[in-house]
Amino acid sequence: MSEVVDHLAEMTGFRDRDVMDVTLVTALRELLEPLSVAIYRCVGEPGEERWLTRARLAQGDAVPTADPLWAESARLPLASDFPARLECLHNRKMLQLPAGNHWLALFPIATDREVVGVVEIETSEALAPNLQRIVGGVLRIYHNFQGLLDYSERDTLTGLLNRKTFEDSFLKAVSEAPSLKHSAQPDDGRRHDGPHPQHYLGVIDIDHFKRVNDNFGHLIGDEVLLLLSRLMRSSFRFHDLLYRFGGEEFVALMRCDDPQDAAQAFERLRQNTENYLFPQVGHITVSVGFTLVKPGDSPSSAFDRADKAVYFSKQAGRNQVNSHADLVQAGHLQEESRASAVELF
Repeated sequence: MSEVVDHLAEMTGFRDRDVMDVTLVTALRELLEPLSVAIYRCVGEPGEERWLTRARLAQGDAVPTADPLWAESARLPLASDFPARLECLHNRKMLQLPAGNHWLALFPIATDREVVGVVEIETSEALAPNLQRIVGGVLRIYHNFQGLLDYSERDTLTGLLNRKTFEDSFLKAVSEAPSLKHSAQPDDGRRHDGPHPQHYLGVIDIDHFKRVNDNFGHLIGDEVLLLLSRLMRSSFRFHDLLYRFGGEEFVALMRCDDPQDAAQAFERLRQNTENYLFPQVGHITVSVGFTLVKPGDSPSSAFDRADKAVYFSKQAGRNQVNSHADLVQAGHLQEESRASAVELF
């Protein structure tokens, strides 16, 4: 039991969700000695939900395995192929059932906003009620700490990541050093699975948002911000990082193979926003600028290039997407030379 307490202390000692998931499955394996224990999260669009393995440990595993966050959604297992997980997810209740010559115990993982996944524990015998209660207690600690992270890392109105988390999550996202042993996936040449991925940073700004607040009031303005955040979630992929920087300014950080893929994603958001009928307000538009994240980029240098591109979009008539590299090539912007990647103050 002392090892379990140590793992729980470790879990709440890091402000990192990957580490929390790893320490959670490690603690449950120490506690229960199961055949396997795993955390699965449900991702993807309604009707096409998939299971993403966040961390999994079997009896003989030395380290957890996990699906890479940038995995192609179509290559993850369909949620409907695992009905017991879906039942646990939708009913928000612990579920235990026989599965061949072993047992599965499933526990829902919830945030303050929604149920996002399940913990699946495979054992040779059914979990006794006292062990079920202990697992439930461990998950309550996990849930409460996740809530504290959400409170500090997420915008309270939209639920997107907030500005103060940008630097840390930017550096983590563009780092090529994995923190987990990733599950092997077949290489079919599709995007986001190459050894040297590219990241693109985009700045999204609502056009004439001041008019919305002036004409309809700040409550309606807040509703526009909330609805735009939902459009962003549906326009980008589950693993793209989405931020609200404050006011009407949003940021997206994505992993793509080429600028055409990035431009297509930002254009999809622009079109979805233009075509959406916002209650009372009607139609609004967004201006977007994006840039390739270059080797040695700091968060501020990448953001500055994307911000220049979005400023050009606004000056050129709004409701458009522009790439910083294309604007430089066309002579509309000037590429700034960097003497050093280190900024001195």
